[in-house]
Amino acid sequence: MRHPGPPRFVAVGESVELAPRDPDPKATYRWRVLEKPDGSDLEAPETAVGHAEPDVPGTYRFECAGPDGTAVQRIRAFPGVRRETTFELERDELPDHNPGDVSVIGPFNEHLAGRDRPRLEDGTYVFDVELPPGDHRHGFVLGEGSEHDVWTETTVPGPARPRIRLDGRVEDDAVVIGAEATTGDGSEFTDDELAVEFLVDDRDGLDDGVLEVDGHEARLPLRALESVDDPVRVHAVAVGERHSVADCVAVSPDGSVDRVNDPPAWIRDAVVYEVFVRSFTDEGTFESFERRVPYLESLGVDCVWLTPVLESPTTHGYHTTDYFDTASDLGSRDAFESFVERCHESGIRVVFDLVINHTAREHANFDLSAAGVDDYADWYVWEPFEESHLTEHDLEKGRDEYGPPRRYLPDRGTEVAQYYFNWRNIPNVNYDSLAVRRYMLDVVDEWADVVDGYRCDVAWGVPHGFWKEVHDRLEGRDPEFLLLDETIPRDPAYAEAEFDVHYDTTLYWTLVDVGNDEAPAESILEAARAPDREGFPDWSLHMRYIENHDEDRYLETCGPHAQRAAAAAVLTLPGVPMLYYGQERGATGYRQLMPWEGDGESTAFHRRLVAARRSEPALSRGALRDLAYDADTDAAVAFARDHEDQRVVVALNFGEVPATITFDAAVDPTDLVTGNSVDCETDGSETMVTVDDVVVLETA
Repeated sequence: MRHPGPPRFVAVGESVELAPRDPDPKATYRWRVLEKPDGSDLEAPETAVGHAEPDVPGTYRFECAGPDGTAVQRIRAFPGVRRETTFELERDELPDHNPGDVSVIGPFNEHLAGRDRPRLEDGTYVFDVELPPGDHRHGFVLGEGSEHDVWTETTVPGPARPRIRLDGRVEDDAVVIGAEATTGDGSEFTDDELAVEFLVDDRDGLDDGVLEVDGHEARLPLRALESVDDPVRVHAVAVGERHSVADCVAVSPDGSVDRVNDPPAWIRDAVVYEVFVRSFTDEGTFESFERRVPYLESLGVDCVWLTPVLESPTTHGYHTTDYFDTASDLGSRDAFESFVERCHESGIRVVFDLVINHTAREHANFDLSAAGVDDYADWYVWEPFEESHLTEHDLEKGRDEYGPPRRYLPDRGTEVAQYYFNWRNIPNVNYDSLAVRRYMLDVVDEWADVVDGYRCDVAWGVPHGFWKEVHDRLEGRDPEFLLLDETIPRDPAYAEAEFDVHYDTTLYWTLVDVGNDEAPAESILEAARAPDREGFPDWSLHMRYIENHDEDRYLETCGPHAQRAAAAAVLTLPGVPMLYYGQERGATGYRQLMPWEGDGESTAFHRRLVAARRSEPALSRGALRDLAYDADTDAAVAFARDHEDQRVVVALNFGEVPATITFDAAVDPTDLVTGNSVDCETDGSETMVTVDDVVVLETA
């Protein structure tokens, strides 16, 4: 029996997907409850893919029986932490409208417009919802969303998640697994007071009883490993008022220990370059991309991320019609593989845009599902028209008029395919369907041996259980394969045996505010440290950028001086920096044709920044440290990066006028970005430096 996966850790009230792995769509799978806490009314799902929502803290065990045996899925549920909070908006903050057109969307309801409507009280829209402690972004939208929507953030008070990190060593006759547990902001616990729970993976032939647990350590006797042939995975969470994202180590029969969740080593030092494929060259073909690889080499980037390269009716490619062949206008699969090979010859890895939350409305399987063909009927998420936010007028519109995707079946009536926001032409596929899961796993397999990683579009729309299966599947094929999630806003849950790198929307929005003089430059330091406050484990990496294919160009929005400082921030702060094609050439249109005859000075500036990051370990791997400094403008900021015996000081200025920054450190006056000596004054312990955009100095 293909095991349904590792133990899952949730709070009461959160849903867990139960699904067989590597499924046969024609097979029968049945679930039953083996164990649940006293007082729980939770029952097993009646379908092959189901959802369990623990109602009482404790341990739940579900057995899945399939054509090749049985396997157990364990769920550890902790007390619920959700608190009632209220979103509010004054009615006059929206343009003239019908109150019935207003709804509230956000991650809490998967951005489904029209599902949750606020009440209007004395001119104020009010919406009550239960959410865990933290910052929650949400929008009050008109219809399915428009430029007039109002987005804001509400903070639910309470402690942040604790964090945990596991490591192991052989000591005498056992492997000792140690947990470094750290409390979250606002917790009443100390680090030592946090509980740590260790669980042995149910897939690996041993049970929890084999562990000798003492506080934050667990001993796994070497003799216990004599009965297994493969590594035994041990999971653990730190528990205070809340539980942490789980960490995991794999203990081999010889006693060696590997960390399961660590990202591929190469991405820690990489600089990513995103290419919008139909705008990078005039020809817009793989062959033309291959001829531009020397340009990528000249920039010093280590990884190129291509927007979708599969068949699609759109120029952006995110509406997929054929998952198993390249787009005909871009070129053949052979041409694509030739481009990848050419990149590899230059030491550049290639990341493929994996779009599996939805398909194009023009995909053959959507047509078959809309027509009620049995094997495809539930390929998409279909909802009764009466339960949707749509009107009869919407149904009168055809596909060409941007009408909603719908169907009529005699036994089910009129139904509408689910879609996020106002994305009517990309209906959501149904991961409760074994056929969909089988198909999308085949897609994952199809390209995994061709490219070096996946950037996963709308990752938040695909179930955690499926991503965990993808992670395990790819880890088994190539431990160096990269998984990058587009989850907006980001969520620590996707760091638990799912993704290596996460979109850093927090720093992005902060850089835009700083560039528009709506926030002081020092706020980028708080944004850079946000992952710790949000409960991300220390192994997680964050992709940092100033623009991408979904955002306006920073140069157009904030101007050239701010753009230089923002680009420097991305390349000098911790994380994985990403450049969007044309950013370095002075592009102002977010999907414009690459301005090859563009700004050479800007390109040289970006090359110098990338080279400095590559040559100075403190800029790629160094810890972010506070630095006592004083600046003559809020548009300037300074910080330090430490790595082993190297410390560098980074000074940034987002303003149009040179800034004077004084900081408490003696430095070598050679700027590590330009290689030139900078104008600075020092008395041996304090340094004053003039900064146009960026200066990076090594401490004496």
